[in-house]
Amino acid sequence: MTQSAKAKTVEPKLDLGREAVSEISASLRTLLADVFSLYVKTKNFHWHMTGRHFRDYHLLLDEHADQIFAMTDDIAERARKIGGYTLRSIGDVARHQRLKDNDDGSLMPRQMLSELRDDSVDLTRYLRETHELCGKFNDVATTSLIEVWIDQTERRTWFLTEIVSEL
Repeated sequence: MTQSAKAKTVEPKLDLGREAVSEISASLRTLLADVFSLYVKTKNFHWHMTGRHFRDYHLLLDEHADQIFAMTDDIAERARKIGGYTLRSIGDVARHQRLKDNDDGSLMPRQMLSELRDDSVDLTRYLRETHELCGKFNDVATTSLIEVWIDQTERRTWFLTEIVSEL
């Protein structure tokens, strides 16, 4: 076997074990699909926002989308870093996502923001489930990342909740 062939087959030297890598990377893969789904929905609503508060909502959703998208690389790289696999295509996202797409072109701002708030609540729950799984295997690096994502997601949920309560 050549040196370059060996390099391609070397697994990371982590102490998590095969079961942990398998379960954690599967959970991260599903989480990543949800994050991509929420990102696309947030951009969809950002692009299709209308109404009196258009500018404020448009800018808010752009900021939220940037935060959500920033999570994607960290999630995927964490799965790879521990020796697992991650998403490979849009079809893979569709097969793993739990958050639902929304193609309805007639939504009003309140409906858009309410749906994003509800999805953010669900994402927080999914993050907590993955955090618990990582805790079971003492994967402190992944749990630390997830704690930051939970805080960010709760902040977005808070903002959306406050806005929706006034509409």
